[in-house]
Amino acid sequence: MFGRAETSALVGIDGRRVIVEADYGDGLPSFEMVGFLGSEVREARERVRSALKNAGIPVPPGKLTVNLSPADLRKQGNSFDLPIAVSILVAIGVLPQELVESYLLVGELSLDGALRPIKGTLSHVLSARERGKKACIVPEGNEKEGALVDGIAVYGLSSLPEVLRFLLDPSVKEAAKREDNAGKPPGILPDFSEIVGQESVKRAAEVAAAGMHGLLLLGPPGSGKTLTAKRIPGILPPLTPEERLECTKIHSVAGILTEENCLIRERPFRSPHHTISAAALVGGGSIPRPGEMSLAHNGVLFLDELPEFSKAVLEVMRQPLEDHKAVISRVGGSCTFPTRVMLVCAMNPCKCGYYPDRNRCRCSEPEVRRYLGRISRPLLDRIDLAVEVPRISGEEMSRRKSGDCSEVIRKRVLGAWEIQKERYREEELIFNSQLEGRQITKYCNITEPAEKLLHTAIDAMELSARAYDRILKVSRTIADLGGSFEITEEHIAEAVSYREIDRKFFGGQR
Repeated sequence: MFGRAETSALVGIDGRRVIVEADYGDGLPSFEMVGFLGSEVREARERVRSALKNAGIPVPPGKLTVNLSPADLRKQGNSFDLPIAVSILVAIGVLPQELVESYLLVGELSLDGALRPIKGTLSHVLSARERGKKACIVPEGNEKEGALVDGIAVYGLSSLPEVLRFLLDPSVKEAAKREDNAGKPPGILPDFSEIVGQESVKRAAEVAAAGMHGLLLLGPPGSGKTLTAKRIPGILPPLTPEERLECTKIHSVAGILTEENCLIRERPFRSPHHTISAAALVGGGSIPRPGEMSLAHNGVLFLDELPEFSKAVLEVMRQPLEDHKAVISRVGGSCTFPTRVMLVCAMNPCKCGYYPDRNRCRCSEPEVRRYLGRISRPLLDRIDLAVEVPRISGEEMSRRKSGDCSEVIRKRVLGAWEIQKERYREEELIFNSQLEGRQITKYCNITEPAEKLLHTAIDAMELSARAYDRILKVSRTIADLGGSFEITEEHIAEAVSYREIDRKFFGGQR
């Protein structure tokens, strides 16, 4: 006898259709599984056998063969136990085939037949909806996550016997209801009004957020670099429903969602330690998984103590930053992880942190150059704004004077985002930071006096052609924040000020 059930395999963050076929017949008692299986899937044979027995559904002695198709797709993970068990139930005559056809099934079985939660439920349900499935059966612990997807019924069940009862009589269980506010309410984010002074730094953060430009903060220890970076998510506009689902999908595949907090509602802020590996940052591993860049998708990736990161790790970021995606290739195929992030970096100007204050810094000039030289020119080319964060004086700290709060800044940033959305509605880009080549010429409408000022600044500061384009893109964002169609001298002057660090610390040409 023959039975089949439909499921899906995770490839990157997407689900790929998999058909589980079971054939039961006469012959020496055996249980074979084929279909390019990973170790976790091969071990499913023992879990399924015990789960069926302990659920009171013994498999009669005979030759049992299970195939997971397509055979050229590597099957990894623990989500195949349930569809394997159900296909066997069809093959031995416990379930009619027609009762199983309309469902996609995923779930890990324990030895007693209980269904355990899995990673990537959201991807599985989205894959089922794309293929026209009307319903999914998932572990009870993944029910809220699966219910986030519109247009498909999701049933969260707790055990194999409950799955059997449901397939025989679907009326015993109602489909999960979507909770728009699933998860914990948004927390109170750190506010820019808590930062004393540093108005030029806060302005640079606002400009960077308005155009999703890369931002480098350079200054001595305790000057407020990390404080500023942690407050940037609070001035970014809220996630759209589509962005929420996209971020949740990535976090689901990474296995860091919980049943209580199954929906990403705030823009991600990821701050990996400088000892991180290249695979953990960009994505990869023997079974490719999202890295920190993907977990920060639609949000902020903050690299503190930038020169302390391995040079190989920093260099591997360059392409994902440029393409907004990381393509991970393995022998069994390749997968793509989204990496559209706002890169924020912080660093000291030297190893001790106090250069060029010679009253406190004891580093020699060669030591300073070696320290700054850990950051390559190509990586710096991906960072549009660089700003020095000076030490706050005692007088400023005692005044406790602060500027606009995050909510006020966020409104200005949101206004700039709306202008860019309208401007680029016919283009395959969203933000000013993504402008390239002809697009810069087309959309950066600059006045003649402003263009003369830009040429003068480029010659005086000996900046490169790349710096010319970056200044124009940042000027476009500054103009959008001011509601100006044209880029004026004022906008160019501010954008050029964010290149002063080039000459002071990195020697200009970048």
